[in-house]
Amino acid sequence: MQTPVRKISPSLMCADLLNLKKDLDLFIDNDIEYFHIDIMDGHYVHNFSLGFAFCQAISSYTETPQDIHLMIDNPEDFVPLFAQIKSSIITFHPEVVYHPLRTIALIKRHGARAGIALTPAQTIESLRPLLPHVDLLCVMTVVPGFVSQSIIPGGIEKLRETVDYIRSNSYELEIEVDGNVSWENLPKMRDAGAQVFVAGTSSIFESGGDVQSNIRRFRSILEGGE
Repeated sequence: MQTPVRKISPSLMCADLLNLKKDLDLFIDNDIEYFHIDIMDGHYVHNFSLGFAFCQAISSYTETPQDIHLMIDNPEDFVPLFAQIKSSIITFHPEVVYHPLRTIALIKRHGARAGIALTPAQTIESLRPLLPHVDLLCVMTVVPGFVSQSIIPGGIEKLRETVDYIRSNSYELEIEVDGNVSWENLPKMRDAGAQVFVAGTSSIFESGGDVQSNIRRFRSILEGGE
């Protein structure tokens, strides 16, 4: 039986920004599939994080695709800007736009892949009209906006139910899990059927840990280890 393709998307807002080049080189050498970049505006979520200039800097250093998560109001206004980043996936929260299908079309028209986020407060059925049109579904297992949160109660089961829903309807998209992807939760999320794993402070960037060793451990778990 062929092993499913599972991808790592390190959350760069969790990295040590003063030593980011060192970590980027490790990720590149280890064939990390995506870089997850959270964009926060202080409105949709009560926090600020990275921005377009950061994405540009990463793009100038590596061709690794960027997994850009717009946790902002009016994301459609900023799609043309972030779509300048080559090989990007742009994920937005459909509940904050009037016409999410138009936003998806806008992302694709500008040459990027389109993603939508499913928050803990939403059901997968509420996104049904959008699912045939997107390339990625980001299943959030924490409340959007802050790092180092614990997984929401029932988060793994919701992920499993979401994967089952996607498969039963034959939607062709990647299923990403974002939120407390810890050493404890990672095997459960893998077994629930997630395909892309946003790695942050509870795994690859854990305090006092070695990023190189953590990458190897993370990959080993994705390949079936514990």
